[in-house]
Amino acid sequence: MLFRSSKVKFRAIQGEILSQESEAIVLYIGEDDILSHEFIYEANNNLENCLSDMASQGQLTGKKGELTLIHTLGHINPKRLLIVGLGKESDLSLDVIRNASAQFARRLRSIGIQRAHTIVPQANMNQIQPSQIAVAITEGALLGLYNFRKHTGKADADRSKLDEIVFVDKPSDRLETFSESIRIGTINAEATILARDMVNQPANFMTPSIMAQIASDIAKSNTLDLEIFSSSDLSKLKMGGLLGVAKGTLEPPKFIIIKYSGDPDNPSNNIGILGKGITFDTGGISLKSAAGMVEMKGDMAGAAAAIASMQAIGKLRPKINVICMVAATENMPSGSAQKPGDVLTTFSGKTVEVDNTDAEGRLVLADALGYASQLGLNRVIDIATLTGAIITSLGDVYTGGFTNDQEFWSQLMESSVRTGEKFWLMPMHEDYKRQNISDVADIKNSGGRKAGSITAAHFLAEFVEDMKWIHLDIAGTSTSDRLTGYTIKGATGCPTRTIVHLICSLGNDS
Repeated sequence: MLFRSSKVKFRAIQGEILSQESEAIVLYIGEDDILSHEFIYEANNNLENCLSDMASQGQLTGKKGELTLIHTLGHINPKRLLIVGLGKESDLSLDVIRNASAQFARRLRSIGIQRAHTIVPQANMNQIQPSQIAVAITEGALLGLYNFRKHTGKADADRSKLDEIVFVDKPSDRLETFSESIRIGTINAEATILARDMVNQPANFMTPSIMAQIASDIAKSNTLDLEIFSSSDLSKLKMGGLLGVAKGTLEPPKFIIIKYSGDPDNPSNNIGILGKGITFDTGGISLKSAAGMVEMKGDMAGAAAAIASMQAIGKLRPKINVICMVAATENMPSGSAQKPGDVLTTFSGKTVEVDNTDAEGRLVLADALGYASQLGLNRVIDIATLTGAIITSLGDVYTGGFTNDQEFWSQLMESSVRTGEKFWLMPMHEDYKRQNISDVADIKNSGGRKAGSITAAHFLAEFVEDMKWIHLDIAGTSTSDRLTGYTIKGATGCPTRTIVHLICSLGNDS
């Protein structure tokens, strides 16, 4: 199985941070009043005013991203003190702390620290509890230490040095709370790591069949129900969208369903998570350029996030029923591939003119949305690397969102505040629908160059029926070309943590 548990473990103990016999302790400061921060004043006195001297000389500023390593030379029990800058208090957020955690974890690893101790900083953030900060520190460290070297001789390099990070807290009544925060943060991070691993895998190691096996392993280990539809099943169900895209490939398509019954006595308390699972996208007969094709192993990032979310849901066990559906296939050119101008019939019975075979993601999602509606789902979120147009609009910072229900969208946004993943609501005015009009079928699968992400969302909306629906276009945010905080170059795992938090929040409110 692809899944790997975190190499770094967390735990919480009672005690005084400056009294720990530790290789290194981690403390936090901000720009506003450096020496007033927790334990910094005491540490400064024990270190013969070293910290105040550094601050007066501009060597210790508390700016966001600043890391200052001090060898204590026996003045206090810990051998090293790593001071982490959090920036201005007015700008402080859980994501600032999450990024800072990633940075200090990488620094500790780089200097060979095996066990470090830290505190949960008592940040003056409105409505943010220490337990939430502990979750953010756990997530940030685990995600910041991520690397993908599965296919190199350095597969275990840099992962064995930092073994443990220990939260030290003086009041004993918070240890149980912090231990639960560690559990939640670890589950969230490990789900995101699974999504990252799936997207980072080369296409020959992430076929629809391999994806189905990963889903099977997750279902077995978390007591979830599983169904996998093969080509013959898809033919019986008349899933013409998925089958049409799969016509050009030798890899058999799969329609993967994972079910979690967290509220079996209330079947209407449900949500569906749908993922686009194009495990390699050449564009089909509407062939991509060579330069545009190399990254298309990641065209299944929506499926990866959906499946990984179910791993976390299976461990967190919220009081809600969740159904995950993934439509998985390759999109390849061949003598049997679908052609521009073909007409296919989707699961819902609606016909589609294939105007562009490289607009294949919406075809497989059309079948998934139709099937979700038949299952009686009340709410559904589809996740897809759907359009290049969303990258033109929002770059790699925001995921584009589309919805038919403002309250549902607001619930997603509340979760995004906790996770730090960014979403921007895009318009869906009726005037855009005319671009999808077909002369030979009910609808065509490409609305042209103008407003491409919006017309793609309107195409999907035709198959939503009566469900509350959110479409997340993660084409820009599924990967990153640089290292920033807990975001590593390569797959990001977005929006796994937000989906998990939203589902758990809905479960808690039920």
